Amino acid sequence: MFVRTVELFLDVASCRSFSKAADANGISQSSVSQSVAQLEKRLGVELIDRTKRPLELTAAGQRYFEGCRELLDQSRELEDSVQSIANKVTGRLRVAAIYSVGLSQLDRYVGHFQRLFPEVELHVDFLHPEEVYDRVRSDMADLGLVSFPREGGEFACIPWQEERFVAVVPPGHPFALRAQAGVAKLEVTELDGQTFVALTSDLKVRRETDRWFKQYKINVKVAFEFDNIETVRRAVEDGLGMALLPAPTVARSVETGTLIQLELTDVDWIRPLGVIHKRHRRLSNAAESFIKLLKENPEDLPKPEPAAAHSDRKRNARRPKASA
Repeated sequence: MFVRTVELFLDVASCRSFSKAADANGISQSSVSQSVAQLEKRLGVELIDRTKRPLELTAAGQRYFEGCRELLDQSRELEDSVQSIANKVTGRLRVAAIYSVGLSQLDRYVGHFQRLFPEVELHVDFLHPEEVYDRVRSDMADLGLVSFPREGGEFACIPWQEERFVAVVPPGHPFALRAQAGVAKLEVTELDGQTFVALTSDLKVRRETDRWFKQYKINVKVAFEFDNIETVRRAVEDGLGMALLPAPTVARSVETGTLIQLELTDVDWIRPLGVIHKRHRRLSNAAESFIKLLKENPEDLPKPEPAAAHSDRKRNARRPKASA
């Protein structure tokens, strides 16, 4: 129980917020606040200056933060090394992922991982890309799943998958007639002048598609912008325009007929996905096992069980906000 209280304090200190720490742990803000208050009472010192926004550590809090983080890291490494002798995988694993990864196949990986390693306390949060980097940077996530990953400095990256971009239109769009004729193909120059639903320009994926359009001298009319792929997909289904999206993120809509997919015949535009982690932080056995599983073909993994059959097992895999 004491270790759990210290972990919550470390999360509050890293986030500089009780509410963000609560969200990251899937508990109420009052629970986090009470835990830190009890810790301060036990130590007889104030660890957090609550008059500042964002929160700041006191001098005592900073010293306690540094010491506890070092001790917990050493403790987890020791447990890992001992358990590896018996080929055991236990402990806690926190994964932060961009939301669109969950749209394609992450559910299969999470479900299969929890079946293989039931003793691992797995938390999966779906966040805005920059929040994923922040979680890994602040040690609030062991692994981050991102698109167009950046490597260097404090981050190391393990390549994961490459997703091909396709054009998608609603069934009533003129391009949809090609699919009905069995063609379903499009030359990239035909995108010129089309009305588009796009992602916001602060996202790496949008900057990449803009660069591709500029390279081929394509000008599109961006009618709507959203900060996540799911909303873009729904907007296209509603007839607000067409979009350029990674094929796995629209597979279900294409299967149900709410979207028509068109292959780009003369370009090969790819969204790379990668697993990021702190460069100089040793990966736990649980993290190594999760990365190994991610290298498996998702089609070879068992499909997720019905929700009622594994609700307890999935209680820590949460989707708070939809982000690209």
